[in-house]
Amino acid sequence: MSDPGQPQEPAASEPAEVIPETVATYLRLRGLEPSARAYRKKKRRRTADDENAPFTAGRDPRGLGDVLAVVTREAGWEPALAREDVVRTWSEVAGADTAKHTRPVAFTDGTLTVQADSTAWAKQLQIMRSQILSEIIRRYPEAGVESIRFIGPDVPSWKWGPRTIPGRGPRDTYG
Repeated sequence: MSDPGQPQEPAASEPAEVIPETVATYLRLRGLEPSARAYRKKKRRRTADDENAPFTAGRDPRGLGDVLAVVTREAGWEPALAREDVVRTWSEVAGADTAKHTRPVAFTDGTLTVQADSTAWAKQLQIMRSQILSEIIRRYPEAGVESIRFIGPDVPSWKWGPRTIPGRGPRDTYG
C-alpha cells in the first residue's frame, strides 16, 4: 500500500518530464492552450479592437438619416445640399402664388438669382426681397444666401454677343 503523504511515481515506461510537456504540446496544437506567440497576438489585437468591443460607447445602432448627416458634414456637402433645398422647396419659401410665376435660376457668390414671368412680378418681388431673404436664412442658414436678385423674362438683346456693332441698334423691326 502506498502512503497518502508521499507523491506517486509515474509508470516505469514514461519519465516524469515527458508527460507534462507532451500534454502541453498536445493542448497547444489543438488550440486549447494558447502559445506565447498567440498570447502576444491576442494582446495586440485586443488593444486595436477596443472600439469594436460590445457594450462600449458608440456601439448603439444609428438610423440611416444620422449616418448620412455625419457623412455630408464630414464631406463638406452641407452648403451645396442646402442650396438645392432652397430650389426644391421654393414654393414653401416664397409662397405658392409667387412660386407659380418665378423660379430660381442661379446661385453665385452668395447671390440667388430668381427669374420671374414678367417684369411686373420681378418689380413686386424686389419689394418683398427682405421677407423672402429672411425666410431663406431662417430655414437654410448653411446655404450661404446673402442677397437675392430678381430678373424679368428672357428677351432677345441686340446689345450683347459676338455680332454686335456700335450704334443705336435696330429700329422699326416689329412692324
